[in-house]
Amino acid sequence: MASSLDKNTELWRQVAVAAPYLWLLIFFLAPFAIILKISLADPILAQPPYTPSFDSDGSPTFTLGNYAFLLSDKLYAVTYLRSVLMALVTTTLCLLLGFPMAYGIARSSPSTRSLLLLLIVLPFWISFLLRVYAWMGLMSNYGTINNFLIWTGLIDQPLTIMYTDFATAVGLTYSYLPFMILPLYASLERMDIDLVEAAQDLGASRARAFWDITWPLAKPGTIAGCLLVFIPAMGEYVTPYLLGGPDSLFIGRVLFDEFFNNRDWPLASAVAVVLLLILIVPIIFLQRAQARDQETVA
Repeated sequence: MASSLDKNTELWRQVAVAAPYLWLLIFFLAPFAIILKISLADPILAQPPYTPSFDSDGSPTFTLGNYAFLLSDKLYAVTYLRSVLMALVTTTLCLLLGFPMAYGIARSSPSTRSLLLLLIVLPFWISFLLRVYAWMGLMSNYGTINNFLIWTGLIDQPLTIMYTDFATAVGLTYSYLPFMILPLYASLERMDIDLVEAAQDLGASRARAFWDITWPLAKPGTIAGCLLVFIPAMGEYVTPYLLGGPDSLFIGRVLFDEFFNNRDWPLASAVAVVLLLILIVPIIFLQRAQARDQETVA
């Protein structure tokens, strides 16, 4: 009887371990393999609009011409650079705003904490497009912000806020701020406040106690929050298009144009593959930093 229970437990354990790998295989590796295959083809006027992987003789027809074109055209390099910089700015702003908010929520009373967490999650109950359109109404030339500044006499003419990188950064920060707050809150809520009080009793200043105790303990949440913000912000399309204007030069817009306007699926797939490779770099770097910190603690 005990042997049968042990076998059932081992079977369920293997199923639980295999489930996430199966998920990644179906929803990540398989689509990535398809995109990679398309990126090695040539565009044609057909359905689908790219050459097959093998010709009639069974010989492979793979080509690296799409990647060579990406390297030769400076437009794509500038687009990638702008997207990386915007994602870094968004991640930094979310961290600067999210850390004190998460710390305040973690140190509040249980009843107040529930209310504050509800307020953080509440915007997700509203359509993403409606929230972006609301920012368009706030930052337009005759929107709420400009009307208020003119009414107070601080300016005489409306400020150009819409269709700028500033508007894009504001929209992205607003959209992804909860993704930074929630992982930080999860780390800070588990932290023992007595450690900070003990450090201060031993003569450490508040700043020294923060950097020596609070910050190291919050690092896992910081890393998770940065990844959750940086990765989607890097390939964001809707917010830069609506707040930055139709001519905003970000990689999400380039992908859309290549796929749907130019119908150059091989080139668009190559752009997507390079984007994924760029995103893998910070993921590996942050995971190594987290593993190094865990080894130091151990």
